[in-house]
Amino acid sequence: MRTLAISRIAAALLVLLCGAASAQTVTRTQQDPPNAYLIGIGDVLEVSVWKNPDLSATVPVRPDGRISVPLLGDVQAAGMTPLALKATLTDGYKEYVTAPGVSVVVKEIHSRKIYVTGEVAHPGTYDLEPRGKLMQALALAGGLTPYAKGRVVLLRDGRDGRQEKRMEVELKSIINGKKPEDNLLLQPGDTLIVP
Repeated sequence: MRTLAISRIAAALLVLLCGAASAQTVTRTQQDPPNAYLIGIGDVLEVSVWKNPDLSATVPVRPDGRISVPLLGDVQAAGMTPLALKATLTDGYKEYVTAPGVSVVVKEIHSRKIYVTGEVAHPGTYDLEPRGKLMQALALAGGLTPYAKGRVVLLRDGRDGRQEKRMEVELKSIINGKKPEDNLLLQPGDTLIVP
C-alpha cells in the first residue's frame, strides 16, 4: 500500500515537472516563421494595448528575462518571439480588458552582442549581425595587428547549464579555402580572442 502511494506521488511529480519544463521551452507560436527573432536580455520593448494608453509602456527586458507591465506585473519575455509574448500578454489582459488588442514591438536590440579582444585593431563589444560569421567579426574589429598569431580562440557560453565551449580556428585554412566551414556562425555572447 505504501509503495503504491509513493509511486503515485512520484508519477504526479514527474507530470508536474514535465509540464513545467515544456512550458518554459514553448517560445514560439504557430504563426512565427522558423527564423523569428527571440527577445533577449537588455532589449527594449514597446507594449501597446489598443484604446488603453494606461496599459501601454516601453519596457526593458531585465537581467532575469522579465518585463514589468501595468496590471500584470512581471512577465517572462526573454527567449520568446514577439508574437508569443503578444499571446501571453493578451491572455493576461483578458481578465481586465474586453478583447484586448495587444502589440509588442522590439524598439531596441541590445541582447545580440559579441566580444572581440586580443591582437585586433579595435578590440571591443560589437552588435552581432544576423547570420554573422567569425571573419566578419574580425573585420568589424579592424582586422588583425602585425603581432597576431594567425588563429582565433572562440569561447562560447554553455547554455542550459552546459560547460563553456572553447574552439581554436586557424585563419589561414579559412582564407585559402581548405576549411571554409571554420568560418563559424557566431552566437550572441561569443568571445573571440586573437592571440
